[in-house]
Amino acid sequence: MVTVLNLNPITKLNRQQFYQLCQVNPELQLERNPQGELIIMSPVGGESGKKEANLIFDISLWNHQSQLGVVFSSSTIFSLPSGGDRSPDVAWVSLNKWQNLTQKERDGFPPICPDFVIELRSKSDRLAPLQDKMREYLSSGLLLGWLINPQQKQVEIYRPNRAVEMVNMPVVLSGEDILPRLEVMINY
Repeated sequence: MVTVLNLNPITKLNRQQFYQLCQVNPELQLERNPQGELIIMSPVGGESGKKEANLIFDISLWNHQSQLGVVFSSSTIFSLPSGGDRSPDVAWVSLNKWQNLTQKERDGFPPICPDFVIELRSKSDRLAPLQDKMREYLSSGLLLGWLINPQQKQVEIYRPNRAVEMVNMPVVLSGEDILPRLEVMINY
């Protein structure tokens, strides 16, 4: 479940304030959308956590073999160029993009958009906010994204300047040119 707090009547939460808020509340899973609203995310259940861990393993194994980038878990918040501060369930950043960040930028919320993300819809997630989040990634420079929707047995594939592609599960998804030779079986 996601709770959105509109703080605008009281204050406009900027990036630095959001970072400080996260540092003093490490037990909370927080995001900030481009409008400055605070998003509080509930922990996921066992099934969703298992699926997320398997996805991280698949991407990490591919990345370990290819050595083309860096893989991140859902605990990592990225300060997106479009204004939001988001934490995808799985993220991958090319090695070149990661190495171009300063150590301070790497230690904080990296001020980049991942090249590849996966969002996994849990039972308590509403679909529309996840689709909005995927479009936010695209507007920030995302090259490839998968929104996995086990409830409807579908995956939405997001690419720049293209319509969202809908595929039914089970399906083998490709990393295309972004994550070459990556193939992941999705059968939830």
